[in-house]
Amino acid sequence: MISEIETLLAAREFHALRRKITELPVSLLADIVSELPSPDDVIFFRLLPRHTAADVFEYAPPEKQQALIQALASHQRRLAELLNDLAPDDRTALFEELPGPIVQRLMNLLAPEEKTIAATLLGYPEESVGRLMTPDYVAIRGEWTIADALRHIRCYGRDSETLNIIYVVDEKWRLVDDLRIREVLLASPEARIADLIDGHCDALLTTDDQERAVRCFAETDRVALPVVDSSGILVGIVTVDDVLDVAEEEVTEDIQKIGGLEVLHEPYMDTPLFTLVKKRARWLTALFLGEMLTATAMGYFEAEIARAVVLALFVPLIISSGGNSGSQAATLIIRAMAVGEITLADWWRVMRREIFSGLSLGAVLGVIGFVRVAVWQELFGIYGEHWPFIALTVGLSLIGVVLWGTLSGSMLPFFIRSLGGDPATSSAPFVATLVDVTGLVIYFSVAALLLSGRLL
Repeated sequence: MISEIETLLAAREFHALRRKITELPVSLLADIVSELPSPDDVIFFRLLPRHTAADVFEYAPPEKQQALIQALASHQRRLAELLNDLAPDDRTALFEELPGPIVQRLMNLLAPEEKTIAATLLGYPEESVGRLMTPDYVAIRGEWTIADALRHIRCYGRDSETLNIIYVVDEKWRLVDDLRIREVLLASPEARIADLIDGHCDALLTTDDQERAVRCFAETDRVALPVVDSSGILVGIVTVDDVLDVAEEEVTEDIQKIGGLEVLHEPYMDTPLFTLVKKRARWLTALFLGEMLTATAMGYFEAEIARAVVLALFVPLIISSGGNSGSQAATLIIRAMAVGEITLADWWRVMRREIFSGLSLGAVLGVIGFVRVAVWQELFGIYGEHWPFIALTVGLSLIGVVLWGTLSGSMLPFFIRSLGGDPATSSAPFVATLVDVTGLVIYFSVAALLLSGRLL
């Protein structure tokens, strides 16, 4: 399809291209615009009918939207039509990605009514539900009949973001309830709206965090939720497509933080190489400085290592096991916090579970470590007459290190959350670095206790 479009563009067969456009769905048109190189993308976009262009623009990725805005800057009328036709929530999302001076110039292209809406939405705090909502919805009154409501929907429903849900308000525009459209359509025309409502309605506040909107949609299984102010007045709605974008962004940020790097605000392939290196280098540098403490700990036990070189053979085994168990625990707790399964108040319940988990996992690895030393001694005889104590040192150290790693990995997200930070910053590499240093101390302390007077 894209090759056919490029051929028509190269041949300047614009009439044929317009006919082709009418046959294609909006989502496919958006894919074509995204794949076309400049300036073909702008030429193709300008050939789209006005309202189709607005729909296609909403489907396009943010970087392509910004490129089109810049390319259309010299065509003020076309740009003004596009901005005025965009859904308010999609226009707000676009403005959030642009520098302030450019946003101001674009605001001046809006019609007075649209400019007021845009200014209102941009006035809400960043990452708030107010930035996500749209004022395009249908509201009806409880005292109306079904026939009255249907006439109102036919009159004003065309500009609504969705007609699946109809909102019931009182005379002061306070939210009373919401109704699925099927309830209205199947009711008797003479029935009153008040007879259909139960007064129970899930709603979001304009100041709520966008993550709460994601959780609320997951719990209510709705395609749209109403948004009210502190007085309960209905000011807009949030639709599931916008919330899905937020959920994807939040998950992406958490994964990047768990991986031990700063958040990338652009797709990987679109992030400048210098920016990519800088965001990765900061965490790597911090982790490297932390790992230097491992060398310090090794130096502290230098005498023990010199007397029993065999101890050094098991250092990678011990510290990697602790780091792995800590990374597992941190990942589980961070994700559980992100989806609302646990809160700060659950820290003691989590600790009790992780103590049992750490001891159990450590015991499993400890037995494997003990057996490994015994088998190698039987096959190769490399550990000498004190091999049972070496095997016991490895086994007990694994229990201690895995237990410590599990507790560190599970409690660190709680500690960071209690300080007001993002638990995802307690990344797997960070936990592994912390456990590496303390794991060495545990290992050589156990060795000093069991091997003193034998190898040490």
